[in-house]
Amino acid sequence: MGANASQLEKEIGSEQFPANEHYFGLVNFGNTCYCNSVLQALYFCRPFREKVLQFKQHQKSQKKETLLTCLADLFYSIATQKKKVGTIAPKKFITRLRKENEQFDNYMQQDAHEFLNYLLNTVADLVQEKQGNKAKNSAVDSKSKQEATWVHEIFQGTLTNETRCLNCETVSSKDEDFLDLSVDVEQNTSITHCLRGFSNTETLCAEHKYYCEVCCSKQEAQKRMRVKKLPQILALHLKRFKYMEQYNRYIKVSYRVVFPLELRLFNTSDDACNPERMYDLVAVVVHCGSGPNRGHYISIVKSHGFWLLFDDDIVDKIDASQIEEFYGIPSDMQKNSESGYILFYQSRE
Repeated sequence: MGANASQLEKEIGSEQFPANEHYFGLVNFGNTCYCNSVLQALYFCRPFREKVLQFKQHQKSQKKETLLTCLADLFYSIATQKKKVGTIAPKKFITRLRKENEQFDNYMQQDAHEFLNYLLNTVADLVQEKQGNKAKNSAVDSKSKQEATWVHEIFQGTLTNETRCLNCETVSSKDEDFLDLSVDVEQNTSITHCLRGFSNTETLCAEHKYYCEVCCSKQEAQKRMRVKKLPQILALHLKRFKYMEQYNRYIKVSYRVVFPLELRLFNTSDDACNPERMYDLVAVVVHCGSGPNRGHYISIVKSHGFWLLFDDDIVDKIDASQIEEFYGIPSDMQKNSESGYILFYQSRE
């Protein structure tokens, strides 16, 4: 390991090495790469890291251990290392995770996206509880209280589901919040294309007719989903695991999906407040292998202008040109692909 660490330092060069930055691989505790890869990606989502470290600063010492305190301790431990590169064992975090959720309490490969979802929602709930204790005296309706956490401030966006009655042309829209967007993938496509597809107009007809409040009857209608509030960090989940009836199990779709280093969303609603937001790719969780329960997760992250690959305890510097190796494969013949699974885009402020 020592050799690897010093090699990384050499590759970056002491002149180039960013001040106050640490690159630490995470030890694998028996198939915990799904967790390690997501933790690295989140650590390099700067706004998230800063909030977690702030939380750590304001903690009282006689705190109750939660998933959030363990996450904060881990991030703090990385951020305050004497060395610039090395490895760290996230043992306390994994132990806590396995205590909290039986889904993760085994040595099987888990789904990195399910873990990300669980982690963000749990952290948001814990922050909310803390805020709730402060705000108990002020009567706030649950909705506004829910949006108040920094997890929501960073990751939450809003979709608007617009339905247009084809008889009277009335459009009704319903909003829903998201912490990440799951998009369907097709062969040889791009993220922009996937997002367009996500917002394609769908016609509701025959037995799927829509009950129009204005016409007071079931009518043919068109509906589409568009992004109304663009999040500060957009987490995109590519639906690479599809259930196949004939095999009675999930299989992996290794389709090639190009994800650009810069992204602009074109599937925004007319009343979106910041539709021109430009996003930069900051991290990617990559799934390697042929199926959801087989295989391995790694992550690539951008830090101070260069790219790093984190594979559990190994950290390597990679060239930006190598990122296309993680798009997936043009033909589905070669099953054992390394393909982007969760993408983290941070908006330029």
